Amino acid sequence: MGLTASVLAVDAGNSKTDVAVVTAGGEVLATARGGAFRPPAVGVERAVDTLADAVARAFAAAGVASVEHVSACLANADLPVEEEQLAAALHARGWGADVEVRNDTFAVLRAGVREPLGVAVVCGAGVNCVGMRPDGRTARFPAIGRISGDWGGGWGLAEEALWHAARAEDGRGGPTELARTLPAHFGLDSMYALIEALHLRRVEPARRHELTPVLFATAAAGDPLARAVVDRQADEVVAMVTVALTRLGLLTEPVPVLLGGSVLAARHAQLDDRIRELLAARAPEAVPRVVTAPPVLGAALLGLDRVGAAAEAGERAREHFAA
Repeated sequence: MGLTASVLAVDAGNSKTDVAVVTAGGEVLATARGGAFRPPAVGVERAVDTLADAVARAFAAAGVASVEHVSACLANADLPVEEEQLAAALHARGWGADVEVRNDTFAVLRAGVREPLGVAVVCGAGVNCVGMRPDGRTARFPAIGRISGDWGGGWGLAEEALWHAARAEDGRGGPTELARTLPAHFGLDSMYALIEALHLRRVEPARRHELTPVLFATAAAGDPLARAVVDRQADEVVAMVTVALTRLGLLTEPVPVLLGGSVLAARHAQLDDRIRELLAARAPEAVPRVVTAPPVLGAALLGLDRVGAAAEAGERAREHFAA
């Protein structure tokens, strides 16, 4: 098949973008990394400009000007209408004759399986879940926050911890060590001081994500309320997984369940154990495991699926990203 570029794989997240140029035989000709992909914050065209920088560098390194197929797994592509809008914007850039846009959770799923079969749940800044079958059927959720029924993820867990800690300190809620451990993380001696610091931006709002590991550490130390919050996150993860399996008719079949995102990849013992315990009860044939492969591999594999590449092409690409 030579070294003709066949697939441009794009994995674009809220913090970074990874791209890869891949041949139909699965050889990775070039990779590049770019910045955050945030269409809701900056608009579609400016967000695609971020991708364009990384794509230009990868194309230059690979010595190509375009590819046969663009396989883009993008954060914030939460609804089919958004996928269509983003696909049109990418197609207009002329990077490939054919463009397919999926939510970035599909990249996590495909990176963790040898064939397009299974369910993936990603718990990072937010939480999302998708499932797919080889015949093309998929299951997914809007996953755009509380208005679509979501709960948890890193940001949500931090907010929940702050809520409980504030109420514990002023008496509206039950006691919890979070009232001490959360402000202590920022060198403060009370929740009132932390509330004031966050409100007046003496502690930047973006730093709230630092409180999620504090929540897990407080839970691991035995705090009942912190442990209840962690248990609820496990409940939410398993609820999404079982619904996706049911929609795809896979609830009673041996199917991989991939766990990805910073919260799940951290392998917090309580969260990990409860997810596996609940899955054993509700979907006993499911095979849960944490995904360690980079999501851009999943985008590449989806692209190779689309162009009809042989199975060994996928294995060659997998070997590259495992090196």
